Amino acid sequence: MSEREAMEFDVVVVGAGPAGLAAAIRLKQLAPDAAVCVVEKGGEVGAHILSGAVIETRALDELLPDWRERGAPLHTQAGDDRFLYLTATRAIQLPTPPQMHNRGNYIVSLGDVCRWLGQQAEALGVEIHPGFAAAEVLEEDGRVVGVATGDMGITREGEPGPNHQPGMELRAAYTLFAEGCRGNLTKRLQARYGLRDGRDPQTYALGVKELWEVPAENHKPGLVEHSVGWPLDSRTYGGSWLYHFSDDAGRRLVSYGFVVGLDYANPWLSPFDEMQRFKTHPRMRRHFEGGRRLAYGARALSEGGFQSIPKLTFPGGALIGDGAGFLNVPKIKGTHAAMKSGMLAAEAVAEALAGNRPPEPVAYEAKFQGSWLYPELREVRNVRPAFSRFGLYGGIAYSALDTYLFRGKAPWTFHHPHADHETLRPAAQARRIEYPKPDGVLTFDRLSSVFISNTNHEEDQPVHLRLRDPSRWEGVNWQQYASPESRYCPAAVYEAVEAGDGHHRLQINAQNCVHCKTCDIKDPTQNIDWAVPEGGGGPNYPGGM
Repeated sequence: MSEREAMEFDVVVVGAGPAGLAAAIRLKQLAPDAAVCVVEKGGEVGAHILSGAVIETRALDELLPDWRERGAPLHTQAGDDRFLYLTATRAIQLPTPPQMHNRGNYIVSLGDVCRWLGQQAEALGVEIHPGFAAAEVLEEDGRVVGVATGDMGITREGEPGPNHQPGMELRAAYTLFAEGCRGNLTKRLQARYGLRDGRDPQTYALGVKELWEVPAENHKPGLVEHSVGWPLDSRTYGGSWLYHFSDDAGRRLVSYGFVVGLDYANPWLSPFDEMQRFKTHPRMRRHFEGGRRLAYGARALSEGGFQSIPKLTFPGGALIGDGAGFLNVPKIKGTHAAMKSGMLAAEAVAEALAGNRPPEPVAYEAKFQGSWLYPELREVRNVRPAFSRFGLYGGIAYSALDTYLFRGKAPWTFHHPHADHETLRPAAQARRIEYPKPDGVLTFDRLSSVFISNTNHEEDQPVHLRLRDPSRWEGVNWQQYASPESRYCPAAVYEAVEAGDGHHRLQINAQNCVHCKTCDIKDPTQNIDWAVPEGGGGPNYPGGM
C-alpha cells in the first residue's frame, strides 16, 4: 500500500456537529493564528444530522452574539408546550415540568444550523474536510498526536482496489473528539486511558425520527409536544417528541420521534415498531393525516448524565459533546450543552497553545466545573436514574419531588448500576410483542424508511459491522434472546437466517446502516463492533432535511 501523507495542525477536531464546530470557532476567536482542522465522516457538514430539534440559544449567544444579523437558520420560536400521558385511547395533559419549558427557544433543522456554523468556522480560517472518516488514533510515547482517516477504495477482501487512495494523517498538538454518541475512536480512548474509571456506566436511548410535511390545517408553528406512557409499559423508559416548525423554503414541517431507553429488558421489543405504532394513537394521528413523510433517521443518545461523564482529558486531547455525555435528559436538549463543552475545551486548548503546551489540556475540567453547564447537569442528575429505579409512575413522582422540593440539591445521588447490554431477560421469560403491519400511509416498514434516509455505502468495501466472535452468536443471541438485534436495529441490518440442520446464522446487511450505534451498545455480550465505514457513507440529509 502507498504511504500515507501527513498534514500538521495545531488542533484537529473530529466531527462537524455542534460541539466540534463550536470548538473550532472558539479556538479561532481566541487564537486567530492557530491552524485548526475539522474532519467529518459525512459527505458534507450536516449530512448525518436529521432535521428537528429545539435549541436553547445560551451557548450560541456566547459564541456568536450577533447570530441573528449573521443569518442563522433559527426561524421558528417555540411557543405552546404540552406534556402528555397516554393510555391506549386517551391523552391526559399534565403540567409541563420546569425543565421542559421552551419559551425563548427555537425549533430548527439542526443539520442546517451545523451547515451555518461550518460557514462561520470557515470564514475564520478553519479547514473543514467532509467525506473523510477518522478511523485511527495516532499515538506516540503515550500521547495522542492526531488521527488518520480511513483508506478509500479498499475492497471487501481488504485489498486495495483500482480506485484506492491511502488515508491521510492529520497531526496536531491537541485533538478534540466530537464524534457524537458512542463514537468509534472515543470508545477506544476511554478504554486506553481509563477515562471511565470511577464513573457510572453510560446509559443510552435510541431515538427513531421522521420528518413530515403537513397540510396547513394541521400545522401549528412553535408547538412543542412530549409524551410518556403508551405504547411502552411502565417499566420501560421512553417517550415521544413532536415539533412543528418551518424552514427557509416556508415548508410546514413536523419533526416527530420516539425514544426508548436501551436499558429495556424485553428482547421482543422493537423501538422502530413502537415508533410506528405510536402514530396510530387517536391524539397523534391528527398531526400526520394528509401529510407526507420526507425523511427518516435514528441515533443513540447518551442519557447517563452527570454521574456518567468520563474524565474529559487525556494526553494530547479531550472529549466534547455527546461523545462525553453532555445531554440534559429532563430538558430533552443537548445542543447547547454540546456547544458549551466544545467552547470550554477550546478555551483550555487556546491557553495551552499560548503557554508551554502541556501534554494534557487539564484546564478543561476546571473550566467545566466553573461554568453554568456543571450545575445545570448536576441539579438534574437523579431524574433519569429515578425512572430506572421506580418505573414510570415512581419516576414522575420522584422527579416532581426532586424539582420542586429539593430543587436539584438532594443530598444523594442515584447511580446507574449496570450497562445497557446487561439488562435483557431470556426470550422465553419475556412477553412476546406482536406489532401491526404497516399501512404505507401513516406507518411504514424498515426498508422503505432506510430508502428515504438516502443511506448509501460502497458495496465493495470492508463490512463496518463485525462480530468479534461469530461462533458466539447462535448460542447466546439466537438461543437465549431470539436474535434481539433483528428488532432493536431500526434499519434491517441484522437478520437471523436458517443455516441448515436446525442451525441459524446472522446475516449482516451493512449497506442499510444509518449509523445509530445501537448494536454496539445493546448486544448482550458486546460481540458486535461498529467501526466507521468509508468516508461519505451512511445516511445523507441534504439542506432542509
